Amino acid sequence: MSRVTTIAIAIAWGFVVAVLLYGAVRAIQYFVFPEPNPATVVWTAHSGYFWRIWIVAFAGGIAAFGAYLMAQRNAGRVARALVPGVAIATIVVTTQGVLLP
Repeated sequence: MSRVTTIAIAIAWGFVVAVLLYGAVRAIQYFVFPEPNPATVVWTAHSGYFWRIWIVAFAGGIAAFGAYLMAQRNAGRVARALVPGVAIATIVVTTQGVLLP
């Protein structure tokens, strides 16, 4: 496959991993580090949402690099694995959003 296709597969995997990890990180923080009610907080220097976004963006970038290396060897297999990956990420982030807002 072409280099552009390999890069596109890697970027797609980076997004899938970022979405999957966002749901997981949010669920962990919900139980381990409960945040105060935003209506009662006047000012805070810490925004949990932005920290979660930066963490999963970093992890997604690492996953995209790994997916690029794997796609260089067998791009078809890595691309076909996106289908269950997207499904799992969708289930995880939807479950987190519904049960642990």
